[in-house]
Amino acid sequence: MRDILNGILDIHVHAGPSIANRALDAADMLKEAQVAGYRGFLVKDHYFPTSMGAKMIAEHCDNKQGVEVYSAICLNNSVGLFNLNAVDIAVNMGAKIVYFPTVSAKNHIDHHKGGFVGSGKASVPETPVVYVDEKGVMDPKAVEVLKYLAEKDVVLGTGHGNAWEIDHLVEKAVELGVKRILVNHPHYHIGATYEQMSKWAAMGAYIELNVCVFTAGSKLGDRDDQVLADMLKAVPLDRMILDSDLGQVNNGSPVEGMYNFIQHLMKNFGLTREDIDLIAKTNPAKLLGV
Repeated sequence: MRDILNGILDIHVHAGPSIANRALDAADMLKEAQVAGYRGFLVKDHYFPTSMGAKMIAEHCDNKQGVEVYSAICLNNSVGLFNLNAVDIAVNMGAKIVYFPTVSAKNHIDHHKGGFVGSGKASVPETPVVYVDEKGVMDPKAVEVLKYLAEKDVVLGTGHGNAWEIDHLVEKAVELGVKRILVNHPHYHIGATYEQMSKWAAMGAYIELNVCVFTAGSKLGDRDDQVLADMLKAVPLDRMILDSDLGQVNNGSPVEGMYNFIQHLMKNFGLTREDIDLIAKTNPAKLLGV
């Protein structure tokens, strides 16, 4: 059954090096991906663009299997928030996804009681970010980033804002011509309804299904099987992406977590190999354009 991992493209892996506490670095993840037969993976870091590290290990580590290693940038305080120069540099160095605020989002900070438990050695406190006001008006600098993503055809990751922000973000992105959108874990901390998930999928966004946030997926997960069942009803599989969101210290291997969760989906929810191929291989590749 482990051959089901062949061709997996995990587009949400928290591998180091990072200021956050991580279970493995990107070179370790490359080795695990090679053994599993992965097509590739994307390294996400909340604090620093991952382009340099991804490029280095893909080109200079032993990689005869040709595992693809992709990168991203998260628009948090550490990179100057909606810093178009930082976005442009990251994209031109190969970043495939530009995430709106994650750990700097007020919604994220509120959920973590004023801080972020994974921030490790950070000594400067986060300034909470809200980029859509109560009237639905978006920060002009955020709008400029969306225009850039539309022009360059880069993937928008919606980040950790609340459902109000994410709803306006998806609508504005579509209005401005952003063609590729990934709604990050709407079922976890975002507070989105299943109706909103269906709406965003109908607008052309992919909806993320993260192994990490489910009790069946990881030690840190707190979403139960009912949430999983409701998501599978609300979102068509052709608009869903399965990724691990793993790499946290003491939370297991991203590859093993992915494998165990796939078995859970097949055994307890009736997903077929073809379904897994769609949500964990085909859809991620379409989103990244690879």
